[in-house]
Amino acid sequence: MVPGILSSHSNQFHVVAKKSSYRRAWWKEAIVYQVYPASFCDSNGDGIGDLKGLTSKLDYLKDLGVDVVWLSPIYKSPQVDMGYDISDYEDIDPRYGTLADWDNLVAELHRRDMKLMMDLVVNHTSDEHAWFKESRASKTNPKSDWYIWRPPKYDADGNRLPPNNWRSHFQGSVWEWDETREEYYLHLYAAAQPDLNWENPDVRNAVWKMMRFWMDRGTDGFRVRHLLS
Repeated sequence: MVPGILSSHSNQFHVVAKKSSYRRAWWKEAIVYQVYPASFCDSNGDGIGDLKGLTSKLDYLKDLGVDVVWLSPIYKSPQVDMGYDISDYEDIDPRYGTLADWDNLVAELHRRDMKLMMDLVVNHTSDEHAWFKESRASKTNPKSDWYIWRPPKYDADGNRLPPNNWRSHFQGSVWEWDETREEYYLHLYAAAQPDLNWENPDVRNAVWKMMRFWMDRGTDGFRVRHLLS
């Protein structure tokens, strides 16, 4: 199985899916149901929805006519932005369960002839991701340019200024000063979501490797927030 890419022209969202032996492309005709796990179904009474809760509702979703479950981010995250700030792409956030719970979810979906599409955010990570910790450690680190760093500007009075006047989707500057590295890093969303440098081939290869991890484990595709070109 190798990835196929279907572009959606709205807001740079894309579907990456396994090629199928079906004559028709399933991702073009399927009924897709998005699940935000935190509020969907709580299996253990802690007030937060989880993977076991979702699994318990698969018969209900099947009866609705759902073909594909689109699962919002369930990766390990500090939850600054509802899980879209990912600190580990290859693990499940404990509030949602475990990798074993995820494996069981996929198995139960496939047993019902349903598919799983995972939400994947790769235009940025959490600032707690190991990649960013390495990148900010020094300008000579092997992952130094895995993120977008720029030196400061200074006004006539010597006051430090960001590289330009770009504004974040979450208000304020897109540039955040980092004392350790003494440079600004780019974040189009929250300051805790530094943007990856997609001009770096090592970044692209690391992301494809991570996607292969999930595809080999059983996911049927991704909803990707980034233009994978």
